[in-house]
Amino acid sequence: MIGDGSWMRHHGTDARHLGEILRVRSVSWLGVDLRIGIGPTITVAATASAQIPAPGGVPAIAPDQVADRRGPLPVQDLHGIGPCQAAVLCDYGIHSVGRLTVVCPAASPPTGPKSSTPFQLSRALPASAAVRHRFAHHTQDGAPVRAALLDLVVQLGLMLRRHEQAAQALTLTLKFAGGSSWDRPRRLPEPSGHDEDLRTVACQLMDAAGMQRARLTGIVLKGEDLVGAGQVAQQISLDGAREDRLVAEAAIDGIRARFGPGAIGPAAAFRRAS
Repeated sequence: MIGDGSWMRHHGTDARHLGEILRVRSVSWLGVDLRIGIGPTITVAATASAQIPAPGGVPAIAPDQVADRRGPLPVQDLHGIGPCQAAVLCDYGIHSVGRLTVVCPAASPPTGPKSSTPFQLSRALPASAAVRHRFAHHTQDGAPVRAALLDLVVQLGLMLRRHEQAAQALTLTLKFAGGSSWDRPRRLPEPSGHDEDLRTVACQLMDAAGMQRARLTGIVLKGEDLVGAGQVAQQISLDGAREDRLVAEAAIDGIRARFGPGAIGPAAAFRRAS
């Protein structure tokens, strides 16, 4: 319910009182309880009504309470955000309504009278995507570290392809025992979301770190300067082996979509000791 302040003041009532009257009359006349959210916009009111536990209630949110009341809510609880859209936002680390408002100012229309479309929200998403791995124990460079890096490459590639995006650069961040870190970016020869291209650059970055006896606690791999996959030029290739690998990658993505992301993957990624 959206309250017109001038109309209600003229009739000596307010939105909350009107909502309580409607609820009582519905229960007494029809035996049906109601959840009536009240706010300055349709989105705020609808989001508030969805937070009411059974059987019913009349929560009212004043304009100056919107940020405090909605900010902590999970992003999927925002009226107008569907499950698929919420999954995309969560992939980018946007798990709360408050975070969405801060990180994506262009996505703020859901807090107003009109809700943004999924396309508008996707345009407002940050131009990066990150995946992380934390080791259970301090780990030196070797098979477990390389396996974890390969697993991150697979996760990042799957994320990019699922959202039809390609990365123009990668940034590798290494977390060391004691709290220090090392990070370095590197641009890809051309934008890509394919595991093969991401793996090549990620391994180059890891080799450049020259860890020797450094003890790792975690790895972060971030794809940056994302662009739509449709914007990436498709060049004619004479490399039949690469074309076969890309066909296999598409088939593997289909298996993951049906049976889950962990259903299939590189054998080396399952060697992680941590």
